[in-house]
Formats: sequence, C-alpha cells, structure tokens
Amino acid sequence: MSASGGTKAIVAALSANLAIAVAKFVAFLFSGSSSMLAESVHSLADSGNQGLLLLGGKRAKREATPQHPFGYGRERFIYAFLVSIVLFSVGGMFAVYEGYEKIKHPHALEHWYWPVGVLVFAIIAEGFSFRTAIKESNVTRGSLSWTEFIRRAKAPELPVVLLEDFGALIGLVLALGGVGLALGTGNGVWDGVGTLCIGILLIIIAIVLASETKSLLLGEAAGTDAVDRIGEAIVDGDTVTRLIHMRTLHLGPEELLVAAKIAVRANDTAAQVATAINAAEARIREAVPIARVIYLEPDIYSEKEAEAGPDREATPGGPALTPEEAHPEEGTPGGAHPEEGNPGKDHA
Repeated sequence: MSASGGTKAIVAALSANLAIAVAKFVAFLFSGSSSMLAESVHSLADSGNQGLLLLGGKRAKREATPQHPFGYGRERFIYAFLVSIVLFSVGGMFAVYEGYEKIKHPHALEHWYWPVGVLVFAIIAEGFSFRTAIKESNVTRGSLSWTEFIRRAKAPELPVVLLEDFGALIGLVLALGGVGLALGTGNGVWDGVGTLCIGILLIIIAIVLASETKSLLLGEAAGTDAVDRIGEAIVDGDTVTRLIHMRTLHLGPEELLVAAKIAVRANDTAAQVATAINAAEARIREAVPIARVIYLEPDIYSEKEAEAGPDREATPGGPALTPEEAHPEEGTPGGAHPEEGNPGKDHA
C-alpha cells in the first residue's frame, strides 16, 4: 500500500466522521434518540481513530537511532492497535450501555425528522468515505478477496478504515431501523435495541482489528510472492550456489529485514565471498525494494545442516556437522562471516 493512498483514505474518513458526529449529536439533542447518541459517540471515536492513524504514520517516519537501530516503522502497528481499543471501549461498550438503559427505561422519540434526516445524510457521507477506501485499496489488493486483503495487508491503515467505514454503514442502517420501528410502533424499546446491536457490531469489529494488528506487532514474515522473489534473487548459480535457509520480518509496513544462510563455493577466497554477498544484496533490493536490512551468512552447503534448519546453531544438543562436512577442503572460508566486521553497511 502506498503511504499517499492510505493518507487519502484516512483524511476522507476523518472529514466525513467529524461532520457526521456533529449532525448526529444535534439530532440527539432534538429527538432524545439513544441510537443517535450512540452513533454520535461512534463517529467521534472514529474521528479520533483516524487522528491516531495519521499520528502513527508521522511518527513512523523518524530516523533510526542507536536505541532503535531498526527505526520506528512499527509505530503504525501500535497506533492501529490503539484504534481497536478505542473502538471497543469508547464506541462498542458505550453503545451497549446506552442500548441497555434505553431498553430498561424507554421513552418516545421527539422530532423524529431530525434523526431520520441525519441518518440519511450520514449514510451518504459514510458511503463516500467507504468508496474512497475501496478505491485506494484496489490499487494494491490485486486478485485477493477482501477478507484475504484485510488479513494479509502489512500496512494497517486501509484495513482499519475499511472495517470502520463498513461498520459505520451497517450501524447507520441498524440505527435507522431502530428509529423507524420506534416511530412505527410508538415503543421506544426498539430504539434501544438498535443501539444495542450497534454496540455489539462495534465490539466484533474491534476484536477483528485487534487480532490482525496483534499479529503485525508480534512480527510477520514477508508475503509468499516476496519470499519467492528474494529466494530467486539470492542464487545466481555461480558465486551463490544455493539458499540454505532464510527468514524475513517486517520492521514496518514498507521495511523488510532479510536474514539468510547462503552456500558459496568451497574454494572461494574471503574477497570473493564478500563480493558475492554484496552482489546478492543488490539483487535482493532490486527484486524487493522494501528489503532495507539484509544479513547474509556464507557457508558450505551440507545436506545435514540444511535439514537441521535455521535454529541448529542456537539449539542445545542440536545436530553438529563433522569437520569434513563443515570444511570439505582444507583452508576453505566456509565459516567466514565477512559482514560481521561492518554491521552498519546494510542500514544504508
């Protein structure tokens, strides 16, 4: 996802929600509808959420420091997680409480045309915001379904705005239904029922958002396509003969760490190995530009080592290579790590 596309969707949602929040609150003051109060708080919470997303995007652009050598890209994940908390507490729980109180103590609606008019206006405004989010998402969604896009997206802004706008539209329909039933039956309980449904909907959306952003905070690998491109770029068949194993990690939506053990020829000199690593790094960055931090460890290929996996050296009691497997030719540089003396070169 491009940062500009995400920002455009956030600004559109923020503008719509601020206008809708004011209109809903005015409608509540004139009609006494609890659905309108819940919806006004919902829109106000959404406005705050969009503010959090913009703030997270700005803070994530800060330069890396000695205390945070991999930068601040994950700030966007943190602020997206805060959005789910706000949506759950301020939006969902408040609406559930208001709905319960209205069902327990119902009263007739006054000046019904206020809530109805505001709800129609809100549906139009939210529809505009939702349309903008869909348009920006389609730029990068490709052939993925909407569910797959929300689950796989590494940039949290568009999935958050999509779910918020979708929930807002459904909530407006529920509010309109509650107000309509309350007017048609003369029983204010229906207004409370609509409010309660809105609260439950917001809580469900908040849980989905929290689950997805939690996964990003824990650290997700690159997508399958990116991993395949990196693997193909590493091996040139000449200086790098094989990819032994590799791990990737998103440091931010548009920053990727790549760590791999690669097989080089047993008779290569240290200078040749270093040149091979530099060339492999260049190929990786050309294939996947967001690969900002790359660590490549050269080794001599061993089937036993490859089968042991990347945790072999860190696992006590793990399988060890025989001297013949580790160094099939006397004096080979298989155990050399040419980049260890220059750890900062990959942060350029």
